[in-house]
This record gives sequence, structure tokens and C-alpha cells, in this order.
Amino acid sequence: MAGYTPATDREQAEMLAQVGVDSIEELFAQIPEEVRLDRPLNLPDGMSESEVYRFLAGLADTNLDAERIPSFLGAGMYDHYVPAIVEAIISRSEFLTPYTPYQPEVSQGGLQVMFEFQTAMSEITGLPVSNAGLYEGPSAAASAAYLAMGQTRRTGLVASRGLHPHSRETLATHAVGFGATLTEVGLEDGLTSGEELEAAVTDETAAVFLQNPNFLGAVEDIAALGEAVKAKGALLIVQVDPMTLGILRPPGECGADIAFGEGQPLGNRLDFGGPSFGFFCAKEEYIRKMPGRIAGETEDVDGRRGFVLALQTREQHIRREKATSNICTAQALNALAGMVHLAWLGKQGFVELGELMARRTAYARQVIGSLDGYELLHDAPVVREFAVRSDRAVEELLPLGDESEGPAPRLPVYPLGRDYPEYEDSFLVAITENRSVDEIGWLAHMLEHGQAGWGEHIHEHDEAGNPVAGAAQ
Repeated sequence: MAGYTPATDREQAEMLAQVGVDSIEELFAQIPEEVRLDRPLNLPDGMSESEVYRFLAGLADTNLDAERIPSFLGAGMYDHYVPAIVEAIISRSEFLTPYTPYQPEVSQGGLQVMFEFQTAMSEITGLPVSNAGLYEGPSAAASAAYLAMGQTRRTGLVASRGLHPHSRETLATHAVGFGATLTEVGLEDGLTSGEELEAAVTDETAAVFLQNPNFLGAVEDIAALGEAVKAKGALLIVQVDPMTLGILRPPGECGADIAFGEGQPLGNRLDFGGPSFGFFCAKEEYIRKMPGRIAGETEDVDGRRGFVLALQTREQHIRREKATSNICTAQALNALAGMVHLAWLGKQGFVELGELMARRTAYARQVIGSLDGYELLHDAPVVREFAVRSDRAVEELLPLGDESEGPAPRLPVYPLGRDYPEYEDSFLVAITENRSVDEIGWLAHMLEHGQAGWGEHIHEHDEAGNPVAGAAQ
């Protein structure tokens, strides 16, 4: 059908009669007149399927995606390479379609996925128990707060300003419902202030939330910061980037009671920000208070290895007042993607990937930090992300070119002013294994142009468009 044919007056009258009204206006009688649209909707004629496809393809071509331009955006979501085997496995119908494994005897594949995922997350975080996954990182933060308050019978929450802004916002929102207080601890030279933290933790503090590396990319001394937390009997809760745990001490070895985080870097593409999955690991003493599901290993009557849902702590499975979470899904398909990615990397590959990111980040940090008009926001150690201060307003740097003739594509770095007013002049640069040395040189070149002003000619270029002199390589 090439176009949409509107209903005739007779057909419209018959439809209205079926619902018991005389006119279209009667359908909206309960809506105040001042908010009603007093004219027909401005809808164009309908299009055929092929026309719709061409129209949407044209819209898509106006976007620059991570396949066509190097992305140095991070801030919790990263452009990692996702191996082909991930898509091949998660596209299988037995993994793609199931929901909840209510019948373990016919859900062995899905339950094994959960068990293997729990094992992997427990190993990389250094904590003995893991659940089968949650929605994403920030909701895992809320679940950790709920567990801590129930465990300690306290209502005070303390969070480092280096904790991801989304996690801090989630804690602030849930604190209202929990009847809790949330205290924020500031940063000093890019790191959580130990002095402020010690002063903020009291006998009423249920938990302290830290992040490693923190939102500015700095590697925190979790063990040292945790001493003040433990002295007051509070729980130490750490948000972690899973891709850095191949080279950083896992939170379990630093005294953390709970570790959680965003699973997107493991086997999940950016895909406009989701979907993703969250992970939640803890000490064994908290296993019955953890949110979500936990799969266990057992044997059947014939002695064969099998899997079951060992713990199910949401209100659908147990009495509402005893539930630890109302989350209805473990994001199992996304968690499977993470598990396949980890298996593809292997233990040695996981370490090598962390080392590669650290080396390229150190290189990028040195190159960009040495450019005129830029300086590093802090000198703390980093793994895959770092913060840079600019002499020129960040919003003037971001367009890739002069915007005098219309909007230009945006420079793919993350402006910190969105979440930190005190860093309005700064931005984050994130590195993954997808970012080559040449691409880092391209970013440095673009930043040079942005600092000088996009209309300025700052050096000569060869036939390929590469700078001959003056740009960092």
C-alpha cells in the first residue's frame, strides 16, 4: 500500500458508536481544554515499506557512529571490540528466547550460563559469591545500599564524589525512600580525600561507596581508604570497571564487602547506551541478602552434573517483606555476552588487554597533556581514562570544525561539566584496544585545531590530510 487511507465519515461514525460516544471530542472530554490540540495532527501521508527504509537510512547517514569515527567517549560505556563469537552464541534460539528458568530440568543451558557467569565475576572481583546479574551498574548501587542498611541497621550512606554520577544520583533517589542520609566526600588531586572520608564516616554509617578507577580515571587506594570505613563498622562497597581488573588488585583483596559495576565493556556494544547488565559480588556472609538470583551446581539422582536456582530473593519467589529486590530479570542474555567475551579472552588475554589499555592510555595522556592550551587535571595513576583541562571553553572545542554554516559533528570526548560544575573547563578521554596510536594522533591533531579555533590554519598537511609539522604524532 503506497499510502494511508483515512476512515470515511460513515466508518468513523460506526467506530464511535461502538465505544458509545457521538464525536471524537467526547473521547477527550476529561482532558482540560487548555492542553488539547485544537487542530488535526500534522502527519504526512503514509509511505510504503521500501520508502520508509530509504527514509530511515537517510536519517542514519546523518549520524557519525563509532564504526566511522574514532570514539574516545567513556564515562562508564566503552567502545571495545566485541568478537564475532559473542553474536554467534547469543543469537542461538535457546539463549535468545527463554525468560525465567522455572523448570531446571529443561533449563540446564540457561542455568549453566548463570553459574559460569557467577564463577567468572567472582574470580575477577576476588569475592566469593556473585549473583546471576542485574539491570545495570546504578541499580546495583541501590541494591548494595539496601543490603548494607539491613545488615548494619544503620541509615547513613557516604559516597565519594569520584563515584559515577549515575550511581550517586540513584543513591540519592533511593535514600529518600529508604529514609537514609547521603553524604558526599570531595576529591583532592583527582582522588577521594582521605581526611574528608574519615570525618564523614560515623557510628551511623551503613556503607561507604568508592569507585576504582574513579570517574576521573584515577586509581584509588581502596585498602587505605577502607581502614576508616572498617573502624566504624560500616560496609565498604566498591564500583569497579571489569576491564581494569586484569591489572588492578581486585576489590576483594582490598577489603571490599561488596563490588558492583556496569557490565557493558564485557561483550556488549554501545548500541545507543544499552541494554547492558550489572554485576554484584559480595562476601559469603551476605549471600542470603543479595539481590537477584543465584544459580547453584548439584547432581541428579543418577550422579550427573546439574544446575538449579539456589537462591531467588525477589518478591515473586518469596514473601514480599523478605524480598531483597523487585528486579524481574537478570539481563541473562547480556550477561551471557559478557561471559563469552571473558572466555574468548582467557585469563592471560584478560591481563594482556588491561596492559595494552594502560600503555596506550599513558601514551595518549603524555601526547595530549603536552599540547599547548591543555594540561592534565590530575597526576594520579590511570588505566584507561584520564581527565584534561582546556584553556579554551570545552563547548567550543567539541564541534569538529566551524559551526558558522550549521551544526558540525562533535569531537568524541566527554565534557566533565555535565556532571561536575567545578570541572567545566575539562573533559575525559577514554582508551580501549580499538583506539590505535594513529587514532590517538588524530585526536591530538583535532584538539590542536580546536584550541586554536577551527577557522585558523595551524600547519601544513600532506595529500592524505595528515599534518606535516606541529601536530603530535
